[in-house]
Amino acid sequence: MSPSGQRLALPFSHQLLNSQTPGSSMSEAFIELRSIGKQFLGLRALDDVSLTINKGEIHCLAGENGSGKSTLIKIISGVYQPTEGEIIIEGEKVENLSPIESVNRAIQVIYQDFSLFGNLTVAENLALNTELRAKTKLVNWRRVRKLAHEALERLGVDIDLDAEVESLPTSSKQLVAIARALMSDAKLIIMDEPTTALTGKEVETLFRIVRDIQSRGIAILFVSHKMREMLDISERLTVIRNGAKVAEGPTSEFDEASVIRHMTGLDIQIEPFRRARPDASEMPRLKVQGLCLAGDYQDIDMTLHSGEIVGLSGLLGSGRTELALSLFGMLPPESGTVEVDGKPIALQSVQDAIAEGIAYVPEDRLSEGLFMTQSIKRNIIATSLETLAKGGIIDIQRVDRVADETIASMQIATPSAEKQVGELSGGNAQRVVLGRWLLTDAKVLILNGPTVGVDVGSKAEIHKKIRELVDNHGLAVLMISDDVLELAQNCSRVILMHRGRFVDELEGDAIIEDVISDQLKSFT
Repeated sequence: MSPSGQRLALPFSHQLLNSQTPGSSMSEAFIELRSIGKQFLGLRALDDVSLTINKGEIHCLAGENGSGKSTLIKIISGVYQPTEGEIIIEGEKVENLSPIESVNRAIQVIYQDFSLFGNLTVAENLALNTELRAKTKLVNWRRVRKLAHEALERLGVDIDLDAEVESLPTSSKQLVAIARALMSDAKLIIMDEPTTALTGKEVETLFRIVRDIQSRGIAILFVSHKMREMLDISERLTVIRNGAKVAEGPTSEFDEASVIRHMTGLDIQIEPFRRARPDASEMPRLKVQGLCLAGDYQDIDMTLHSGEIVGLSGLLGSGRTELALSLFGMLPPESGTVEVDGKPIALQSVQDAIAEGIAYVPEDRLSEGLFMTQSIKRNIIATSLETLAKGGIIDIQRVDRVADETIASMQIATPSAEKQVGELSGGNAQRVVLGRWLLTDAKVLILNGPTVGVDVGSKAEIHKKIRELVDNHGLAVLMISDDVLELAQNCSRVILMHRGRFVDELEGDAIIEDVISDQLKSFT
């Protein structure tokens, strides 16, 4: 829904897709799941779920983390066998569907990690399956390059065939994964959270390709929890909650509020968080002047005040993450000054930043923000070990007390502080990171993609918690995000960055989703 409550108009191409008549080929089922149930050690993950995906249809599967989406995908791809129910593919009942049988029946899954070989080139990744099926003893490199070139040409994209996949940006990796799926003559492509790490412009490119794939009669199961994207790209929508199907129908029958209600069972409404701009005479929590780092950003001037959430957005490569890393001491700036509460500080290391009250929550919690195999308790105290020690010896009782208090105050859903943090949902994992930094008496909190990869219910709770931290702890927050709705709902000011420079600043009534989106699009 738009801020005014009006249903957003869908693109003309989308309206055409929804106008297919029931008798057209588009309504012919490719796969039917009938009354599917799945149990793991007595726990029911899916309960009587039926789902039909038609040929040449873009069908969205929505649900919160833990709702059963991943289990359903794995049943379609043959990884899991259903405990109850039937699978019908192109009119034929399939018993004991295996991963190989699923692929042979033209089903391809593109997972969030894309399942590519990072140390192989683009050409090698694209041609690998074809070469393996051919069972050739010697690789014909000319044929490999030809196959790879043709695969990318089908998508209308140009990617260096000799580049190692691990060196590619996320959007290019995704295109390689899609091209590989098409090389297998897929009839159904399942995309699992395909836009999690993409910018708005990259999402537009992906949607163009998805619609082009659909025009060839290939079905797409688009798995997401992003409201606008679901409504934009899909013709039909199925929502599951707690392992059961709770809603299904043409996308035209849903709006953002109804999808959220079906996903969570709640009416989640968040009023925009606005603060009047602080008086010019008030000392800022963070003051940056003339900050420069050659090749990344230049001439950065910025102030953040206590109790304020300021947004920062820009296309990938704009320099926003490099600026954040500089403020956290990971990329020391070459020139310029930084002050915290009026005190000039040097930022030559992470330790310098932490000592001055600057905290940073990275976008990639899995690899940068958490010790995934360690307990929640150990993750919480990771940045506060010195203050929790007496004479160089860790005070275990105090550690236990601090961990329990943090879990309670941050409302982390867990039966025990000893549970591995990797077993938590994305929303609860983010709360662990936020709680950790509060123990350092942080004054400035830099959030890079604070709700990337979390579902709508957890996103609302995280936003609520950030607002509480600002109100109760006097934090100054810099929120870096590609999610324009997130910025519009939570920020009093939004700074736009392009090619290493601040180029605009929005505040008050100008902080509207469409305004921010239009500005970002103008940078391309």
